[in-house]
Amino acid sequence: MRYSDHADPVITLTAGPVNAYADVLRGLGRTVLYDYDPAFQLFYEKVVGKAQKAMRLSSRPVILHGEPVLGLEAAAASLITPDDVVLNLASGVYGKGFGYWAKRYSPNLLEIEVPYNEAIDPQAVADMLKAHPEITIVSVCHHDTPSGTINPIDAIGAVVAAHGGYLIVDAVSSFGGMKTHPEDCKADIYVTGPNKCLGAPPGLTMMGVSDRAWAKMKANKAAPRASMLSIVDWEDAWSRDKPFPFTPSVAEMNGLDVALDLYLNEGPEAVWARHALTAKAMRAGVVAMGLSIWPASDAIASPTTTSVRTPDGIDEKALRAAARARYGVVFSSGRGETLGKLTRVGHMGPTAQPIYAIAALTALGGAMNAAGQKLAVGKGIEAALGVIDADA
Repeated sequence: MRYSDHADPVITLTAGPVNAYADVLRGLGRTVLYDYDPAFQLFYEKVVGKAQKAMRLSSRPVILHGEPVLGLEAAAASLITPDDVVLNLASGVYGKGFGYWAKRYSPNLLEIEVPYNEAIDPQAVADMLKAHPEITIVSVCHHDTPSGTINPIDAIGAVVAAHGGYLIVDAVSSFGGMKTHPEDCKADIYVTGPNKCLGAPPGLTMMGVSDRAWAKMKANKAAPRASMLSIVDWEDAWSRDKPFPFTPSVAEMNGLDVALDLYLNEGPEAVWARHALTAKAMRAGVVAMGLSIWPASDAIASPTTTSVRTPDGIDEKALRAAARARYGVVFSSGRGETLGKLTRVGHMGPTAQPIYAIAALTALGGAMNAAGQKLAVGKGIEAALGVIDADA
């Protein structure tokens, strides 16, 4: 039996877009209300309130109407001025990428870059800030999915706060899948979205903004206004009494409403726990069958994506194609420097269930063996089940 490229896969275990919860998909089918109808304006205010609760913010978050890349670029365009000195922390493709946006708005860019299977050391950040007291802004990616690694943003945030700098955090693929919140890491701009661990389609940005970041952006005459990249235009849009800068994504807000309800009703700690258990089972199975994970240690391995190192002699693109054709399972490739070197298995939202680790190990191991490897797939599954059953 083979699955056609033209047919939907049986299981999507990518690092994004991810499967959306069935309830979220039903929510997207709600009536599309006129954005100035009082019912929608009240609804919008309530959804922003739910996002505030989920993000554990003391002030209202901003919803931008585009997937979180919009929010990340908007953060660079709005907060960074030509006089700023930016320290970008690069431990992966996405962290490195933010530096290119930063460079557009300030010529003064410094960087700490580590191998893409390692994490940023907060002490290295402290040392750089001491050596360069002129640094005003620090940017960091919490979870770089092309590496499957996690940076210690709470510790980094404490260092940056002690220095007096502004902190921009990319938490797109971590929020909702592990314990992370804007105020925990003292972020001035914290960018995430519902399209990863909250199990909704891509289309919105959720952003935490500190009071001093609002002040800095509003004082920045070059910050985008009357633009898709504007943050300041949306400061008060959460209120039913204020106009929207442009038509909001009504259907996506319907979906976000359901996604937030699912997250809050299940309980954030319970959601984080099943993400962590799924990833732990996956990592155990990977090692037991004779493969290795990409991160340098389990301590920095993500609970929302497992990156599996590609053995020498294996064509990673062909491997993923075989997993799809033979088993109907879709994985993600690496990106940039990690392309061809690893396969990413996503554990986000509805696929953050331990049984999906068993499916992933079966498909990945089977495709590897079809390519000539001699992996002990059964041992991998047994090890994963051991992790799952120990948590029962």
